[in-house]
Amino acid sequence: MNRDGLVVTAVDQSSLKKKTAVSSSWILLDREAQSTTLDVDKHVIMRRVQIHARDLRILDPMLNYPSTILGREKVIVLNLEHIKAIITADEVLLRDPMDDNVIPIVEQLQRRLASDYPISQGQGEEEDNHPGVRNNFETEFPFEFRALEVFLEAICSFLDARTRELETDAYPALDELTSKISSRNLDRVRKLKSAMTRLTNRVQKVRDELEQLLDDDDDMADLYLSRKLAVASSPVSGSGAPHWFLNSPTIGSKISRTISRGSMETTQEENDVEELEMLLEVMKSSTCHSSYLTFQI
Repeated sequence: MNRDGLVVTAVDQSSLKKKTAVSSSWILLDREAQSTTLDVDKHVIMRRVQIHARDLRILDPMLNYPSTILGREKVIVLNLEHIKAIITADEVLLRDPMDDNVIPIVEQLQRRLASDYPISQGQGEEEDNHPGVRNNFETEFPFEFRALEVFLEAICSFLDARTRELETDAYPALDELTSKISSRNLDRVRKLKSAMTRLTNRVQKVRDELEQLLDDDDDMADLYLSRKLAVASSPVSGSGAPHWFLNSPTIGSKISRTISRGSMETTQEENDVEELEMLLEVMKSSTCHSSYLTFQI
């Protein structure tokens, strides 16, 4: 092989290596809902949020990891279908922000975080001069739960939309099969039932992860990043969690209230278990109608 051929081969191999190590696309949103697009490799992400490679691997779209919500020391790692995110106490990193299914989530995050920021900012500025304001500040819905709330609502809405699409196709197909039994109609219904089974399995994976999370008080407490940060920075302030009372009926607020109460003294453990069981039913019902589209051939 001549020298020119060798040069071309070397360039191609170099390009291939670069493509292999090149970055994935992320969007970063902070407390002020200010966004920054990042095209970085996994090592940059690992250093920024201080997580292990095995945790970041869960968010690799090329790997088929099940739905997962992990609480780590400083982050929440979240993998729910197309939603692959890392949440800290101050910012959110969301993978593949230009994906058609992710774009609406980015927009919702920006709206939600922006709407909450002016209040918390104003409270923070007054804390030093008005100690009483600190109590109000402590009742603020934590940043990590506002982000988690958006993601949970998004995945439930996504699966619900897929269910409705399937229903739109399934019921006419069943009616047609009832009126006329034919190979064509049978094949159509079989395909729809296969699609229904796949969708049910997807929903079940999300429900299983939520149930597993809600079944373990320690796992839920691990999601409370703000509290862990406050305890680490102020040893005398670690005696208990802030006392929130949130009126929002949404998924995220229910989780946050359970985590808050689940982190208190052991004298309230029995009540926490009762609330946990109640919230488990709420979480299950949030995806229940997306999991049961049943029909028989």
